[in-house]
Amino acid sequence: MKKPTTLPLFSTYELDSRFYDELFKKNKELREVYKTLYNLFGSYSVTEFNRLNKQAKDSFFNLGITFQVYGEKEVKEQIFPFDLFPRIINNKEWTTIEKGVLQRSKALNHFLWDVYHDQKIIKQGIVPKELITSSVNFLPEMVGLNPPGKIYNHISGTDLIKHSDGKYYVLEDNIRCPSGVSYVVGNRNAVKHALFGVFNQYNAHTVVDYGARLLETMESVKPKGVDAPVCVIITPGVYNSAYYEHSFLAKQMGVILVEGRDLFVENGFVYMRTIYGPEKVDVIYRRVDDLFIDPLVFKKDSLLGVPGLFSVYQKGNVTLVNAPGTGVADDKAVYTYMPQIIKYYLDEEPILNNVHTYHCSRKDELKYVLENIDKLVVKPVDESGGYGISIGSKLTKEEIKKVQKTIIAEPRKYIAQPIMSLSTHPTYIDENESFESRHVDLRTFTLLGKDTDFVLKGGLTRVALKKGNLVVNSSQGGGSKDTWVLKK
Repeated sequence: MKKPTTLPLFSTYELDSRFYDELFKKNKELREVYKTLYNLFGSYSVTEFNRLNKQAKDSFFNLGITFQVYGEKEVKEQIFPFDLFPRIINNKEWTTIEKGVLQRSKALNHFLWDVYHDQKIIKQGIVPKELITSSVNFLPEMVGLNPPGKIYNHISGTDLIKHSDGKYYVLEDNIRCPSGVSYVVGNRNAVKHALFGVFNQYNAHTVVDYGARLLETMESVKPKGVDAPVCVIITPGVYNSAYYEHSFLAKQMGVILVEGRDLFVENGFVYMRTIYGPEKVDVIYRRVDDLFIDPLVFKKDSLLGVPGLFSVYQKGNVTLVNAPGTGVADDKAVYTYMPQIIKYYLDEEPILNNVHTYHCSRKDELKYVLENIDKLVVKPVDESGGYGISIGSKLTKEEIKKVQKTIIAEPRKYIAQPIMSLSTHPTYIDENESFESRHVDLRTFTLLGKDTDFVLKGGLTRVALKKGNLVVNSSQGGGSKDTWVLKK
């Protein structure tokens, strides 16, 4: 296809009519919201831009903005790939996104309360009981417990794509330990530092207030009888893939970052070891998975948690953010029931639609999936980070047979979706020294507290750096962009 421009940095940019391009319309006309940005970038020579690009990457290196990739034989720590050309979302589009992700977060919170209490949605036949009881993330220990403020998913990450029809669709909900918000702030700081004059041409919402809003959310769900709650973040340690984020958020909120060994339980309360003696802890933002938080209740060999922590939680003397057992609601099989869940608890139609999804535990849908794997994306229901995904169009006949056998062995564990046309966005490719179109998605971040809620006006635009790749996760070689949500 004819190249839409001859500007040096965009000399290799090509449109693909199969996808929604966020920079150009199908007639190769620039979208209005990007005109100023495009012209400003076009004014740079390749040499000038390479210098700015290196400067931005060096800032990530100097700040230690990293993540870890778990391979079959080793774990590698890498600098988080970052692209300087930001994504822009206008106010009208964002209003729909914000209302939609908030609606989902609230509905999921109602669902969690019901699942761990009266299970009305199950008794009325809307969601099948076996879907819940067979979930590896359902915690029987949470049945009947009442989290402070009735909040389970204090922090939610909702993954969206923009399809070829120009509409946003929800790929999945993440409410166990959604990560990536530190990169949102890091991306913004890098762009403002490297391209201050460019950023000032747009009236974009801030994203640097996330830490303050997260602390406000945590304090809102403090245990009863506590006036000034002591909040901490608990991390598995420096070897965790998201350790940078844990330390970043602790600094942003002005709270202590602890490991399990820094806390202990005594007389029904949790205490933190300090140089001044024990200090009672009231709210814990946990970045430790459910089964590792307390070796007296869950995994007995866990060295990451705090012995007795869950008993303190049961007594209501400490708040855990997010609540244990939330993973049952971000199970990708539960995702298939989200329209019914929203309607049941909120009496509303979904603002954002799901991607059509086949659950392999249903016999008729299993048959369709097995016969059409070459047209589908197959995902495990309880994995994250892009692990375990099979994109049918990329598989050989032998690989398809292998996926079929895997699904047949454990159909409950897999869902399948059509291969969606993720939108494309300009991304700088170092080896070609120019911008090319690459697929992107968007992770938004929602906070729910007691009588308070907040959606970060921006998000993590994740980009597949390999041409034609549809998997955007950093663990699978993806990078990210700053996301500008315009005020008007």
